Amino acid sequence: MGFGSLALGGLMPAAQAESSARVTGTPHFAPKAKRVVHLFMNGGPSQVDTFDPKPALQQRHGMSISLEGLKTERPTGAALRSPFSFERYGESGLEVSELFAHTARHADDLCVIRSMHADVPNHEPSLMLMNCGDGRLPRPSMGSWISYGLGSENENLPAYVSLCPGGMPIKRAENWRSSFLPGRFQGTYLDTSIQQIDQMIENLNHPHVRDRRQEKQLEFLRQINQTHLESRQYDPQLEARIRSFELAYRMQSEATDAFDIEREPQHVRDLYGPGNFARQCLMARRLLERGVRFIQLWHGKGQPWDSHDDIEDHRRLARECDQAIGAFLSDLKMRGLLEETLVVWGGEFGRTPVVELPQAGSNKGVMKGRDHNHYGFTMWMAGGGVKGGHVHGSTDEFGFAAVDQPMHVHDLHATILHLLGMNHEELTYRYSGRDFRLTDVHGKVVESIIA
Repeated sequence: MGFGSLALGGLMPAAQAESSARVTGTPHFAPKAKRVVHLFMNGGPSQVDTFDPKPALQQRHGMSISLEGLKTERPTGAALRSPFSFERYGESGLEVSELFAHTARHADDLCVIRSMHADVPNHEPSLMLMNCGDGRLPRPSMGSWISYGLGSENENLPAYVSLCPGGMPIKRAENWRSSFLPGRFQGTYLDTSIQQIDQMIENLNHPHVRDRRQEKQLEFLRQINQTHLESRQYDPQLEARIRSFELAYRMQSEATDAFDIEREPQHVRDLYGPGNFARQCLMARRLLERGVRFIQLWHGKGQPWDSHDDIEDHRRLARECDQAIGAFLSDLKMRGLLEETLVVWGGEFGRTPVVELPQAGSNKGVMKGRDHNHYGFTMWMAGGGVKGGHVHGSTDEFGFAAVDQPMHVHDLHATILHLLGMNHEELTYRYSGRDFRLTDVHGKVVESIIA
């Protein structure tokens, strides 16, 4: 009868009580942020070409530099200077590349972390580490942990939404999975390159019945599925599926409105600019206004920021997102949303300050690109209780490795949870005889970036 037609309520009393308790969760202490937007530049943007200028690279361009035992994934050669200029912005004098001139107008709102580091220089485990806190084993995603801990502010929309135009990133749905957490906490994926709402959200509306007859159908189905659930001893996977049907029914009216950016005035759409990423940012703002807890905006399918061949490709990629990011931050500030919304920007790792050497069948033989680099890279946060116009940590003189106040991905997760009012050591879920958490047995809150 259509996915969107199955409003299956009236589960067992205990399940109903749990559901009600999770609509709005209780943080461990007073939060500075209520919601998170993760702008994911999948593929790995180069820190030395965006938010971490290195004059030493200009001076040593084309010359050999010491890697001090830092092994790269692929063969690399001499120092490669950045082809992009940097300027200082705002009262803070934050240095930002010309690639992100629109974003740089918010320099005094940005908390730039120049000392991020991860575990390995490979996309798949680094994506899993950034999203799920573990690069090897199946774990719930950060958005799922946050949804589990804080619940939803709007029962008619998913608490966790993942937007990616044109398809999925590598590792696909593993990036927003709930793993051993209840299935209702997994992310809801949407391909935002599809502009027709009824096609972007498949099977949302019943093609024939949208009146009292649908309610009667749903009540009948509820009774059948209640019996089915009881006979299966309240199987959690079955329960999660039923809850997804319930959510789909409740979404019929509100989701259509939330994702329809045509309802925005033309001057607002012009502010965000053209393209898929701009549409995503505008959708994200509309979802935030409606109480969605965690929104992840991917740049595109696959790994678009993976500039092995020519770092100049960063210019095209930045054009696709910079205006929209700047407009998004402006819009949130104007509507009073930025203060309680934590915006996070970055990739799964950074890139080397040295050139990647050509390999047979691997790249085009153009020595203008950079290899993966997990030893030191840059992310930034804005709003949600972080210090604006602030730089945390640093990499070495060439931008290869974090040397001052290094911040691991586990520390990032611990800090994000802290800003949301949750102690990362206490947000746990018992599974297979062990209490699991997003940060595993690691992570520390970086107090120095909190306002």
